[in-house]
Amino acid sequence: MIAILFYVTVRFEFAFALGALVALVHDLIIVLGLVTISGLEVSLITVGAFLTIAGYSINDSIVVFDRVREGLKTKRGDVKDIMNYSLNATLARTLLTSLTTMLTLVTLYIFGGPALNNFAFTLIAGVLVGTYSSIFVASPIVLWWARKTKTNLRREVLDSEQDKIGPESQVIEA
Repeated sequence: MIAILFYVTVRFEFAFALGALVALVHDLIIVLGLVTISGLEVSLITVGAFLTIAGYSINDSIVVFDRVREGLKTKRGDVKDIMNYSLNATLARTLLTSLTTMLTLVTLYIFGGPALNNFAFTLIAGVLVGTYSSIFVASPIVLWWARKTKTNLRREVLDSEQDKIGPESQVIEA
């Protein structure tokens, strides 16, 4: 989790890393609760499902954050409005990805037999919760943290993009 926090901080900003980490923890806790309530055995297969859910959750959050970062670089207006626009832009992609994944998982749950039922059930719960959290948990955490710390997300994103370009490409005025 610390490595994920560090990587997303370097790749994006700390606010985005915090949002992704909170969404990841949210997903794992909710799915663990659902697995526990349903009385399923927590085995190595289930642990593998949890690791798959963690990867799915981080990936989905990063896709949403990438669109938010792109919006902050190119659009004008309030950060909240830009985030809302960016979330709407990724909504169709997120839902289609989740639905095709769910189609496969439901098929695996129905026809996979008892050996794969726990794995498929855990992943079904994880995809549902992960899809929800990347939109309704991760992004609001980013906005909340930026407002709480009075961080100008647009300025931070533009500064980090300028740092990636490097000083050698900047125009020197005489």
